[in-house]
Parts: sequence; C-alpha cells; structure tokens
Amino acid sequence: MASEFKSRCLKIMDDVAASGEVVVTKNGVPVGRFVPFTRKPKTLRGLHAGLVQAGDDLIAPSGEAWQADR
Repeated sequence: MASEFKSRCLKIMDDVAASGEVVVTKNGVPVGRFVPFTRKPKTLRGLHAGLVQAGDDLIAPSGEAWQADR
C-alpha cells in the first residue's frame, strides 16, 4: 500500500511540474489543488526586475513650469 501511494504521489508531483497545477476532486467536486512551490526572495531587491519599464527619459526636463518657478 505504501509503495502504491509513493508511486502515485511522485506521478502527481511530475504532473504539477509539467502543467503548473493539479486539481484534486472527490466525486467530481474539486476539493483541493496542488501547485508548484515558489520560494520568496530573501530581499526585495530585484523582486520586480524586468517587469517595470520606463519609456521616457526620467531625468530630462519636461518643459513644464512648476508652480514653485512662478
């Protein structure tokens, strides 16, 4: 019985790695979901690296007069 459980568990883990998640059902009703484990970064530095892009030159003058300049 334990060897059967182990082989099924290993197969489910392979399925999760391949598809991203496995939904567990009981009598056709979803009761759980297995998803891949993701580690949280130790620091926030680089957390969103590559996700944020600036299209304009952020330090170039905008040409607009500030209220403090008036």
